Amino acid sequence: MTYRVAMDIGGTFTDVVCYDERTGAVTASKAPTTPGDLAEGVFAALARVVDDPAAISFFVHGTTQGLNALLERKGARVLLLASRGGGDVYTIARGNRDRMFDLRYRKPSPLVPRRDVMEAGGRLDYRGRELEPLDEEAVRRAARRAREEGFDAVAVCLLFSFADPAHELRAGEILRAELGEDVLVVLSHEVAREWREYERTSSAVLEAYTGPVVRTYLAGIERRFAERGLPVPVHVMQSSGGLVNASYAMRRPLQTLLSGPVGGTMGGVAAARMLGRENAICVDMGGTSFDVSLVVGGRPDVSAEARVEGYPVLMPIVNLHTIGAGGGSIAYAEAGALRVGPESAGAVPGPACYGRGGTRPTVTDANVVLGRVDPAWFAGGLMTLDEEAAGTAVVTLAEELGLDPLRLAEGVCDVANAKMAQAIRTLTVEHGVEPREFALVAFGGAGAMHAVFIARELGISEVVVPRFPGAFSAWGMLEADVRRDLTHPYFRPQDTLDGTDMSRNLGTLEREALEALAGQGVPERRRRVEHAVDLRYEGQDYTLTIPLRDAAEPGEPGFLAAIAARYAEAHTSRYGHATPEAPVEFVMLRSTGFGSFPRAAAATGQPPEETAGDVRDVIFDGVPHRTPVLRRAGLTGSFAGPAIVVEETATTVIPPGCLAAIDDNGFLIVKVDVQ
Repeated sequence: MTYRVAMDIGGTFTDVVCYDERTGAVTASKAPTTPGDLAEGVFAALARVVDDPAAISFFVHGTTQGLNALLERKGARVLLLASRGGGDVYTIARGNRDRMFDLRYRKPSPLVPRRDVMEAGGRLDYRGRELEPLDEEAVRRAARRAREEGFDAVAVCLLFSFADPAHELRAGEILRAELGEDVLVVLSHEVAREWREYERTSSAVLEAYTGPVVRTYLAGIERRFAERGLPVPVHVMQSSGGLVNASYAMRRPLQTLLSGPVGGTMGGVAAARMLGRENAICVDMGGTSFDVSLVVGGRPDVSAEARVEGYPVLMPIVNLHTIGAGGGSIAYAEAGALRVGPESAGAVPGPACYGRGGTRPTVTDANVVLGRVDPAWFAGGLMTLDEEAAGTAVVTLAEELGLDPLRLAEGVCDVANAKMAQAIRTLTVEHGVEPREFALVAFGGAGAMHAVFIARELGISEVVVPRFPGAFSAWGMLEADVRRDLTHPYFRPQDTLDGTDMSRNLGTLEREALEALAGQGVPERRRRVEHAVDLRYEGQDYTLTIPLRDAAEPGEPGFLAAIAARYAEAHTSRYGHATPEAPVEFVMLRSTGFGSFPRAAAATGQPPEETAGDVRDVIFDGVPHRTPVLRRAGLTGSFAGPAIVVEETATTVIPPGCLAAIDDNGFLIVKVDVQ
């Protein structure tokens, strides 16, 4: 067993990266995604890099099954069991806080309609003390209804179960005994042992809604890999940027919600480490979407909660901002103006240039017309693009808008670039982060084609294009750690904090995290645990998570002053102000276990080959430029733009005025001529 393999299933292509542990060689390839049966695309891509699955020593992949089910509203039918008197919590949700003055705002429609919410008697107080026993007969009535009406899942969210889960655990025992394995039972404290009833209910409902399709997919993948002789567990990327094996992911499927896109962020973390950079903006432009994430201080930008499609989720999740902008985004006329996306041509029929029946112009077609793509060597020669079909699609739209076809094609790219630059501002400028202080790490099948243009719009002076950018998300999965996150509610005002008790609770969480890593097969020498606390000023509603690394132990002299100072610093960074003299309040303890694997080498790729000798006219700013087409594998040293760099998984466009160089890690570094 010598191969470490990672795979990322995208909307258009399934990308695969293989690292040979004996030689250090890294190879990458792709195969068209097969929407009807994703496993077909998985095995087609795998066959391009590994002859025998029995030779694989580690396998990880990202899945978008849960996210797609949510986006397309094709998830499970869920019955929600709430505490008596709390049945309206999920339907009422939160008020229109973030968009108070948006008169057209509409809250997302609940995934569980009010008619499918049942209540059960029994009550705990806010400290977890029982005030009224659980009404077990009400739980059995819920089970009977779920069985008789054909529900796929039951989500249980009882008041104050984060303080003591006894009632939820008993309800789960009854439901599983009554319903068997055919119906998924989700307990809210197992999904998110945190306060806020609506957010915890929403998280439980999301797991119940997406869980059955994720479990079915992962079970099928494991079975089919076993039939082909895979000797190791299938690992899955989590939304937090960590890995778990498929058996755990099937128990906690919500953790895989953003599984695919997060791989690119972890690749960005590895790239930043190799480059000696602290901060990076990671942009992943594929066929359908454009994902933005940040590396800050050498770590992924992870939050303890997020909103996905408008629904709150309580779990560690990499901050990603996604828009519908990709190579397959369709350009069209609306009210006499040019629009691009979010509708995509997808994998089938795909852009017009794919020759699969598509007739509407896309971003990829525009790039073909501008000469920025090598039609004969697209995707490393796996596809030959139809230039005539691309031209016809662009001309048709140009005639509708009364524009020159070349001007329209460049306009399509400009509109897409502007939308992507704005997506980056949403995650940076709107949160007080200056993008000019970051390097732009570009990947995805189309990311390197547009990266320099996006960087110019944002004033970013450096673009980094890793080796195999089209498969970089898959490579990033090989750089990720196994990760398990644990929480413990801990409401304590500053003046009543018992440091010894806090240390004892953190120690308990640490033992649980280490045991979980051991259960994932991580050797003892490769396990570590990091702690953090959620803090707020007394009287505040929302919290900030403050890491405890390099801090004094709770109970030691100076701990409270040090942690309060850290909170004030974080508060200033996030909100622009702080009140250092105000007392703080502890809300939650967080412990994260990490299990590391040996790192793959930098993706330096295959032995050098002769560069392509083609020189062609490429349109930049409306003017044709004689531009060399270069093979990435044969490049060394530095060179000036304009240039088109082609490789197996992507094309990099370097406009006039830019200087590019290949560094020791095999990264293509482009110095951008910002104004």
